[in-house]
Amino acid sequence: MEIEVAINTALQYENRVVGVYQDAAKSTLDAAGKRMFETLVRDEQSHVKYLEHKLDEWKRTGQVTPERLDTLVPSPERIEEGVKKLHNRVATQSRENEIKLLRRALNVEVETGTFYKSVVAELPPEGRQMFQRFVEIEEGHLKIVQAEIDSVSGLGFWFDMQEFDLASG
Repeated sequence: MEIEVAINTALQYENRVVGVYQDAAKSTLDAAGKRMFETLVRDEQSHVKYLEHKLDEWKRTGQVTPERLDTLVPSPERIEEGVKKLHNRVATQSRENEIKLLRRALNVEVETGTFYKSVVAELPPEGRQMFQRFVEIEEGHLKIVQAEIDSVSGLGFWFDMQEFDLASG
């Protein structure tokens, strides 16, 4: 796979994920769920901006330079700590709707993560590093969405993103 094709395809995936999270943020009835979806929207929008910058750089120079891709989502260790600290909370009245939104989010995260893993396997080394970071971030998103599903479906507690200091990533 060529870098330009990988970036353009990644932009399609990221824009799709942004749309899913925007729809979910508008549709959810739970305040904590809304905060989580809004945080994920902002994180995914930053991915789009980063990829657009990298595509522009590729078109201008024929290269992509490694730049740190930041995330609003905590590290995997912080996510695990947060899951352990969750407090009991009554789920929304519309549990089925929440689960539907979360499953849709989970599906796009799985698809996007699978795409990034395939890109890392196929790209030459100069493009691989950029996309490896996306693999790590998408795995964090996946863990958060799965924790929400477990919570809302009664397998755990509602996963409140406010348990984390999102600025520390």
